[in-house]
Amino acid sequence: MVFFGVLVSVFSHHALGIAVAAALPWIVVPWMILARWSRSKSLDEESPRAPDDAPLVSIIIPARNEAHNIADCVRTVLASTYPRLEVIVVDDHSTDGTGEIARAIAEMDVRVRVIDNPDLPAGWFGKQWACQHGADSAQGAILIFVDADTRLGTDLLARSVNGMQRTQADLYTVLGRQEMESFWERLVQPQIFTLLWARYGGTEWINRSAHVADKIANGQYLMIRRTAYDAMQGHALVRAFVAEDLMLAQQYFAAGRTTVVVIGLQQLSTRMYTSLGELVQGWGKNVFAAGREAVPFGKMGQVFFPVVLLAMPVLQLIPVVTLLAVLTGIVVGAGVIWAAIATVALLVWWAFVYWFEGQRIVYAVCCPLGAIVVLYIFVSAIIRGRRVSWKGRRYVSTVVTEG
Repeated sequence: MVFFGVLVSVFSHHALGIAVAAALPWIVVPWMILARWSRSKSLDEESPRAPDDAPLVSIIIPARNEAHNIADCVRTVLASTYPRLEVIVVDDHSTDGTGEIARAIAEMDVRVRVIDNPDLPAGWFGKQWACQHGADSAQGAILIFVDADTRLGTDLLARSVNGMQRTQADLYTVLGRQEMESFWERLVQPQIFTLLWARYGGTEWINRSAHVADKIANGQYLMIRRTAYDAMQGHALVRAFVAEDLMLAQQYFAAGRTTVVVIGLQQLSTRMYTSLGELVQGWGKNVFAAGREAVPFGKMGQVFFPVVLLAMPVLQLIPVVTLLAVLTGIVVGAGVIWAAIATVALLVWWAFVYWFEGQRIVYAVCCPLGAIVVLYIFVSAIIRGRRVSWKGRRYVSTVVTEG
């Protein structure tokens, strides 16, 4: 009996050791992501007071059917403490009254102008064409491209201009806070953004990297010096890329220009999508067609990118699926222990993520459902390939294959 007890004890400890070792990726990797992100630089470190010789900045807002957003966006820009600014709203053939709303604001504030976007030429994406047309009408030494669904804090312009000048950046971009109101936004958005942080790390990992594929920008708030913009052919440089912001950062860096990413959670907010349908369509537009341009190793990286992309949500689901398989008796021994440890590790991690994002930690219990939605988005995007549909237009995104 004693001998049998010793054997059981040895086996149990052996099984536990194997299970813990096998679960280490699910335990350690998430917190490595957090460690990389925690080194990010914030706009809070920049002065909220505009420089004495404040340059004129041109805020360019491309807007296509943004009647529900445009007024709030423009008003937050006009509420800025920055002393020298002009606002150019580019009405991109809207059919919902976007232009009329913007013009009503322009009648009350001379700093606002509304222009109509010309017909879309062949080979251009709509947003890039609207941005280019807005830039052509701008007078500022700094061009700031702002999405209509963003809201700007009163000190954002001053802090970001100070940051741009201090770092001598040609391209300076701010990552803001994501507003989430519906169930699906609160469940899925934190998971997608966590995957992005897993790929890129914090701002300093991005800024210090010597590799073009590691450079990104946020088109929701993107600052470019006018001289650099003109020298780099404006938005024509990226006219046929689905993620024009990412490609601008990569092309500028490749040309030897300084690109800087900073966090501004207190200064900038965006509500990207308002429903499950918008989440699926919006991320489906970007995640594969644009994601291939952010992978290292050139053509080889692009070939294996679909596998890597799908692995992210699949690895989240494996421990939970394995734990469910225990109920059928398929999984026994160390597999049971591994599944339990990995699942608990995931629940703890996602509880932290949802808490950090200002959501209820109970969403962590639903993390497998979020992973299923993310997996669906990724599969759909891979099937769609370079074909992109957005706001009633269809495009085929350009692919970079050098390297």
